[in-house]
Amino acid sequence: MDRRRFLLALAAGLAGTAVARGATGLGDAVGPAAAPPGPGAAVRVLEPAAPPTAAGVVPVPPPLGVIDTLPGEGNALALTIDDGTSSEVVAAYARFAADSGVRMTFFPNGRYASWEENAPLLRPLIDSGQVAMGNHTWSHPDLTTLGDQEVAEEIRRNRDFLSNTFGVRDSPFLRPPFGAHDERVDRISADLGHPTIAMWDGTMEDFRVLTPEELMAAARQWFNPQTIVVGHANQPSVTKVYGALLELIAERGLQTVTLADVWATPGQRVRGARASGRVTTG
Repeated sequence: MDRRRFLLALAAGLAGTAVARGATGLGDAVGPAAAPPGPGAAVRVLEPAAPPTAAGVVPVPPPLGVIDTLPGEGNALALTIDDGTSSEVVAAYARFAADSGVRMTFFPNGRYASWEENAPLLRPLIDSGQVAMGNHTWSHPDLTTLGDQEVAEEIRRNRDFLSNTFGVRDSPFLRPPFGAHDERVDRISADLGHPTIAMWDGTMEDFRVLTPEELMAAARQWFNPQTIVVGHANQPSVTKVYGALLELIAERGLQTVTLADVWATPGQRVRGARASGRVTTG
């Protein structure tokens, strides 16, 4: 299948799945996807948007404290997807990753059934290292408003969920809901195995209901080198623009990475080397 047909088929197919079945969580499902361009429309032919592995990226140990951008110079883009109120959107993201090779990091809230429902789709991507996981708490509270034991329970319960559902036992990343954290939350998180507070410096702005056009405007603003972009697996609008996102990534020469590609625990390094057939040291 040539590039033009791949982009159109991927965008139309995934959008059709999510919109036809509807979405749960915030907002209502938007209308059917627009028809693909006619035979006379000009379509730029592009090379594949993402390689099967994050070539040339050498991970370093995860830091104690906050990360909000990718280190150094380069062309990396870290797509990070939060929440998961919609099972259909989580499924569409998983198929998007599998079909395109795009690497991404999910931050699930375990309370949503979408993650267990889509574990069979996600588990192979996690095992291969193409998808990474981080902790976003069990039920998405503002951690700064909770007592110490409540903070610990939110983090611990979701940590155990990630382990039991996806086999993820050593992710160093906590993304606090609403980005709300303080020294106390950071300390409790580190004590529970998540020393790295994963913030962001770009957003798809889909914490609210957006049209596909508005979502793409946000992507054009924030899909830049060495940027950590936050999105959400809640609204079906994103399922209509996968092809356009791939084109944007390719046009800007970006290489998608997971946060674990950049900051990895020893266990993550070993699994990544095994999955890619490479042996790394140091």
